[in-house]
Amino acid sequence: MTELRRPQVVPDPSLPDRVTIYEVGPRDGLQNEKAVVPTTVKVDLVERLLDAGLPLVEATSLVHPRWVPQLADAEEVLGALVDRLGDRARDLPVLVPNERGLDRALDLGLRHVAVFASATDSFARRNLNRTLDEQYAMFEPVMTRARAAGTRVRAYVSMCFGDPWEGDVPIAQVVAAGKRLMDLGAEQLSLGDTIGVGTPGHVVALLDALNEAGLSDDVLALHAHDTYGQALGNVAAALRHGVTTFDTSAGGLGGCPYAESATGNLATEDLLWMLDGLGIATGVSMPRLVETGGWLEGHLGRPSPSRVLRALQP
Repeated sequence: MTELRRPQVVPDPSLPDRVTIYEVGPRDGLQNEKAVVPTTVKVDLVERLLDAGLPLVEATSLVHPRWVPQLADAEEVLGALVDRLGDRARDLPVLVPNERGLDRALDLGLRHVAVFASATDSFARRNLNRTLDEQYAMFEPVMTRARAAGTRVRAYVSMCFGDPWEGDVPIAQVVAAGKRLMDLGAEQLSLGDTIGVGTPGHVVALLDALNEAGLSDDVLALHAHDTYGQALGNVAAALRHGVTTFDTSAGGLGGCPYAESATGNLATEDLLWMLDGLGIATGVSMPRLVETGGWLEGHLGRPSPSRVLRALQP
C-alpha cells in the first residue's frame, strides 16, 4: 500500500485521548443515491470499512422500500454479511423505523438497532408521518422490546440546530426531545445537524443544556453535516466539551431524502486527518480508508466531496 502523507502530530492534553468514529456511510451515505447501488457493492463497502478499523459501521435501514428504495435489499445485505463475517455481523447497527422494522431485525438475530426521531414537528410529520409528540408513542414499544431482547438501542434526533421549514429550533425543545428518547431506553443520543447550519457556539450551548438536564457527554454523539463548511469546527467544539463519539460517512456521502437542503455528512477521512493530527487514537487506518474511498468513487461514477480523500489520492 502506498505511503500517504500524514499530518504533523501536535497533541492537545486538554482533549480526550480516544474518539469513536461511528460510520454511517452504508446507510446514511448511500440512501440518497439515485442510481441503485448493487447489493454486492454495499456488502463489500461494509467489510472494507470494518477492515479499515472502524468499530461501528451502520449497515443499512430496515425501512419499507417505498420510502428508501436504495435500501430495499437490507435483508440480502445483512444475510451476506453474516455469511462473510459470521456472528460479528449481528452486532452491526441498523436503523429501524418502527415495530415492523424491529421485528425484521430480531428475526435476523441483530443486536444493535437505532431509531430516528425529530426535534421539530415539521420534520416529524414529513419523515415519520407523526407529530412531534406522536413519534414517542411509536418509538416506545420499539425501544422497550429491543431492550427486553438484549439489543442495544441508539437514538438519533434530527434538526437539532435548525429546520428548513421552522427555522431556528429552540435549544430547550431539542433537550426535551433528547431527554424523552433517553428515558425510553436509548443508550446513546446522536445530535443531528441535519441541514448543516450549526456553529461551534451553538454546539456548546446545546451540550451545556443537555448536561444540565442530566445527559452527560459520554452518552452523546454529534452527527454533523458540512453544508456550510462548519462540520469540523463543530466537532472540535464538541470534542473540547468532552464528547467522544462522532458520526461520519466515508467520502462525505449522504444527506437526507426528506430535507432537500441537507447535503453530505462530515467525511470520515476529513475527521480522521484532524484527529490524527491531534494525536487522538481511533484505531482507524487512513491508507485503508483512502483505498476504500477511491474504490467507492469508481462504483458511484463521481469524485468524493471529501477534501482529504482528494488530497491523498495518487
